Amino acid sequence: MELTQTLKAFIEEGQDWERKNTSVKGVSIIRLPATKNRAASLAIDINPIGENGLPMKKKGVMIMNAAELAAFRAAFTNEKVDSLIVALEEVLPERKAAGKSSKMDVLQI
Repeated sequence: MELTQTLKAFIEEGQDWERKNTSVKGVSIIRLPATKNRAASLAIDINPIGENGLPMKKKGVMIMNAAELAAFRAAFTNEKVDSLIVALEEVLPERKAAGKSSKMDVLQI
């Protein structure tokens, strides 16, 4: 099944807040429920996978359109953010990774 057809079926038949993993590690699709002002929609959820095979964060970053993606890309590639994270790592204590890996259904992109 073609990607757009799979996404159309997911938005029509999926459950509210259902998540579909993709073939890109750390990237999934979430079906957002309808509200009073808009129909049900889909969002990309980005939450990189750690060395232990689990998501790095409790919640990822939800991106709903190309403008949001461009804004995040610009922020992530800003050299000032690099220097800020280096400074944070010097100040904050090191964190330990924990958890077990899990296997789920994967949407091929």
